[in-house]
Amino acid sequence: MNNAKGFTVWFTGLPGAGKSTLARLLEGKLRQLGLQVEVLDGDEVRKRLTKGLGFTREDREENIRRIAYVANLLTKVGAVAIVAAISPYAQSRDEVRTEIENFVEVFVKCSLETCIERDPKGLYAKAQRGEISHFTGISDPYEEPKNPEIIVETDQEQPDECLMKILSQLEKMDLLKQFTEA
Repeated sequence: MNNAKGFTVWFTGLPGAGKSTLARLLEGKLRQLGLQVEVLDGDEVRKRLTKGLGFTREDREENIRRIAYVANLLTKVGAVAIVAAISPYAQSRDEVRTEIENFVEVFVKCSLETCIERDPKGLYAKAQRGEISHFTGISDPYEEPKNPEIIVETDQEQPDECLMKILSQLEKMDLLKQFTEA
């Protein structure tokens, strides 16, 4: 492995906003550039790394701490960690920012109405019927980032447009330069 510094791209937003979709698109593009990339998707992580945690504020914060720990390890060894996790609380995201040296927060902005329309897993409908408690956007808050490095608006921009915005910002931050220069 080269001496390139790794970095973490942390996608945050409401359920159904497009975090996983954009994470996978970014993963593909960065792999094409020859980068070592791992995606830590919130749904997948909950099945393995944080299986015993629920959805209380305390459990959500612990979930984010565990994801951040793994992302930080990947970053330290020169890989790119792409995290797609709701991360509803600003304080938790701020803690992650201080823990990971090369941290890029991407706010996947999307109206609640659009997320409810998309509802790929039927979770909003269940939450609205009261079948799911502590559901972000319905019965639990989502605190929007105040100063993310990148904002994409998935209810107004196509996935490819969002990806180009992200890649452009990563280039401006000189995070890709070290990998693309021969």
